[in-house]
Amino acid sequence: MKKLWIRAVRDSIIIAAAALIYAAGISLFLDPNNLAPGGVTGIAVILNRLCGIETGTLYFLLNVPIVLLGIWKFGWRFITKTAYAIVMTSAFTNLLSPYDALTTDPLLAALAGGVLIACGIGMIFRTGATTGGMDIIVKILRQKYRHLKTGFLFQCFDIVIVSISGFLFRDLNIALYALLAVLICGRALDYVLYGSDEARMIYIITGKPQEVGRKLLMDTDVGVTYFQGRGGWTGEEKQVIFCVVRKQLAPQVEEIAKEEDPASFMIITSASEIYGEGYKDFFAERL
Repeated sequence: MKKLWIRAVRDSIIIAAAALIYAAGISLFLDPNNLAPGGVTGIAVILNRLCGIETGTLYFLLNVPIVLLGIWKFGWRFITKTAYAIVMTSAFTNLLSPYDALTTDPLLAALAGGVLIACGIGMIFRTGATTGGMDIIVKILRQKYRHLKTGFLFQCFDIVIVSISGFLFRDLNIALYALLAVLICGRALDYVLYGSDEARMIYIITGKPQEVGRKLLMDTDVGVTYFQGRGGWTGEEKQVIFCVVRKQLAPQVEEIAKEEDPASFMIITSASEIYGEGYKDFFAERL
């Protein structure tokens, strides 16, 4: 019970901080520069220009029917955190809106706003909640289509809303800057959620497999696997060393192979997602 309370307090603090970051991206960069960043927030920015109601308040009102959908799909426990995130985001958005934009350059506003929104959404997602709006819809779609990444799904919805904003504002430049913010947000969100998973898969064909493998184990502390192979031209039996390393370690692996066997043959390729010890947990929920 104590651990549950500690986790609840920790998640509440993270959600509040993330909501502030999210709201800063909207109120201090995108909204004052007429950039509708897509999603429910983008709709709120558009409606704000049409009816004058504060963006944060519109954000809250638009989320009500979506939250009801979330209650039906995920239950009250999930929605409790999400409702808290929505309230905090709405409050911080209204709280920061009286302040002037930190930049009037639409390019810089799109860049900073997109990154801040992505950081806020990513932090909230990691607590098991969402910021409401399209987040809930995306979470529902991710349950069925797990091969589609979160950032990509957000971009699909956001591009539609950005197109609508360009039509209503009758300003192609503003719409393009808003689209840029959406694309930046999508890329940054994937990075926040999934991290830099990129690694290097290395195959080493060498006449000294034991020496090279032992050196790799001792100097880089990475696992190696030996494959049995046969030379197509000579017909000789050979052992092929296979290992996966963080991209920062790849040059060190190359140097070890060259040092132990200058005649070694190496194939190096990229791996975008790795599951297992030292990397991502295969059984963890994919965001």
